[in-house]
Amino acid sequence: MATTNWRLNKLPHLYYGGDYNPEQWPEEVWREDVRLMKKAGVNFVSVGIFSWALLQPKADTYDFAWLDRLMDLMAENGIYVDLATATASPPAWMAVEYPDTLPVNEQGQRLQHGSRQQYSPCSATYRRFCAELVRRLAERYKDHPALLMWHVNNEYGCHVPVCYSEETKAAFQAWLKNRYGTLDELNSRWGTNFWSQRYYDWSQIGLPVRTPTYPNPGQQLDYARFMSDALLECYLNERDILKEITPDVPVMTNFMTSFKPLDYFKWAEHLDVVAWDSYPEVEKGIPYEAAFNHDLMRSLKGGQPFLLMEQATSHVNWRAHNPVKRPGQMRLWSYQAVGRGADGIMFFQWRASRAGAEKFHSALVPHGGEETRVFREVTQLGNELKRLDDLIGSRTPAETAILFDWSNWWALELDSKPSRDVKYIQQALNVYRPLFDANIPVDIACPGADLSKYKLVIAPALYMIAPGVADNLERYVAGGGTLVTTFFSGIVDENDRIHLGLYPAPLRKLLGLSIEEFDPMVPGQTNRIVTTDAAGFRGEFECSVWADVIRLEGAQALAVFRDDFFAGQAAVTRHAFGAGHAYYVGTQPEAAFTARLLARIAEEAGVKPVLETPGGVEASERVGADGSRYLFLLNHNRAESVWVKLPDGRHGDLLTGGVREGQLELAPYGVAILRLGAQSCGVE
Repeated sequence: MATTNWRLNKLPHLYYGGDYNPEQWPEEVWREDVRLMKKAGVNFVSVGIFSWALLQPKADTYDFAWLDRLMDLMAENGIYVDLATATASPPAWMAVEYPDTLPVNEQGQRLQHGSRQQYSPCSATYRRFCAELVRRLAERYKDHPALLMWHVNNEYGCHVPVCYSEETKAAFQAWLKNRYGTLDELNSRWGTNFWSQRYYDWSQIGLPVRTPTYPNPGQQLDYARFMSDALLECYLNERDILKEITPDVPVMTNFMTSFKPLDYFKWAEHLDVVAWDSYPEVEKGIPYEAAFNHDLMRSLKGGQPFLLMEQATSHVNWRAHNPVKRPGQMRLWSYQAVGRGADGIMFFQWRASRAGAEKFHSALVPHGGEETRVFREVTQLGNELKRLDDLIGSRTPAETAILFDWSNWWALELDSKPSRDVKYIQQALNVYRPLFDANIPVDIACPGADLSKYKLVIAPALYMIAPGVADNLERYVAGGGTLVTTFFSGIVDENDRIHLGLYPAPLRKLLGLSIEEFDPMVPGQTNRIVTTDAAGFRGEFECSVWADVIRLEGAQALAVFRDDFFAGQAAVTRHAFGAGHAYYVGTQPEAAFTARLLARIAEEAGVKPVLETPGGVEASERVGADGSRYLFLLNHNRAESVWVKLPDGRHGDLLTGGVREGQLELAPYGVAILRLGAQSCGVE
């Protein structure tokens, strides 16, 4: 298989455009679309994502004539195409003639046609029809000048992340047999002697549907792994055909924000480019979670630039209330993506639909056409991006990593836990947000990854310690690294079985402590932690959610609990291990404490921020292969202009072509992109 560079020379600019659904409009509108695309600076569109019913009106009938005309029109006008395989929504004839393709919910009901994504990932019939359509598409358009990338399916698992059909059950049994080899091994891993759950034949193993009380957690965890793998098989079923016929055309699918059902680290191995869809809530202000996901998507392939495949120009349609993005907010959030590693900015969708479930979702071309605020902002952004060619392929370096693991996520949030308030994404954001506020760049890494390049590694709620992870963390810290981990870490193995002994058994030596018991707090309950002289700062802070009863075994206390039967005992610790240090936070402190602690730890570890800025101003950096440094400054303040002190020297302004030095004023929602040390950037 050929190695593909997704940054093909066909398009030496940042990608800009969106989902284009010309089948929703008469063909006379297509020419108007092209005119507006050129005006807006659009150079790349996704086509055919939901076109299966038009491409294959009957099981034995295909019609590509309209797509031929559309592809030719794009090529004639210099607009490249991300051609979708159209398999995200099967046509009505498939549901009627082949009901085995439809998914089955936990109650045993077959979901029907009339929405989208109505397919069972394990349906052999569905996969067969996908393969036939994809092969015809690839053969037909393999040499078309408009083809730049393949877009497989769409948002896998968005609506149907699980299925409970008989075909799925048989596939799950086969997956388990392949994973464990023997029933004795499966019974041991799942602990089936508990509650008389032991299996004597593979056919006895069902899917984790509704049971009288808690299902077997090992079964639930493996079912989550299985469904992620089953959906990945659907992707590979199409990807392999595309690679066979067009080995040099990049292939991808679009991921979603912090999406629990799919192990994106595993999936990313099979994508040429990572692309994702971002829809932050407008009213929440600074989009911390979007920034976290930009960093995640960049990290999935070792820092390779990613595509922001979808976002809204203004409002969405699926929330209870859908406020618009304020003037400048769409531009600001787009540049946040670029500053954190995006080489393309795309939207859903090009032209706002007249009918259908998403007709109130915003678009590059609103219902009001080009004489609208949104289209003016779209045009401004598209033409600004043409000035940023020097950024293409540059990377976003980071000396800090947050460890994140999908199996840990699935296991941590299964039933029958000490507290339902321990949510993995929230625990990750609790440590991410102070780093973001301090403008400290962050990668997102697997617990088993090579961590040697990082000065600081943070592992929030690392409940699951799979084989090799404890050794990896010990090597990292012993080699001079700094590790921070938090409560309810080091508890179970990869099958959700307890690591026996005092908690956290596999991390006990590294952390220099043990935990005899933990005390989850009920909603509204709090305690206080008081810092010691070793903390480097003095204060008393609120804590909630959890309290570990810690025994020091070489670690020193940085903070102690004030109240309850464990008053005076360690709440936050530091332990020297080899050439490095391991920190442990045995409760959930208020945000002010976490920010001060991480600031101190980062400073000791030698981690530096991109730039110190006023509150609400985000600073990020990209670095080119030649060492060129590009500084992004984004003012998230909605109503306040701010002054930012710049690094010493004269710096080229990529958006204006001018030179900046000393300090720079950013208007509300203002953006500046500077090439550090450049006398100018030559923009006319």
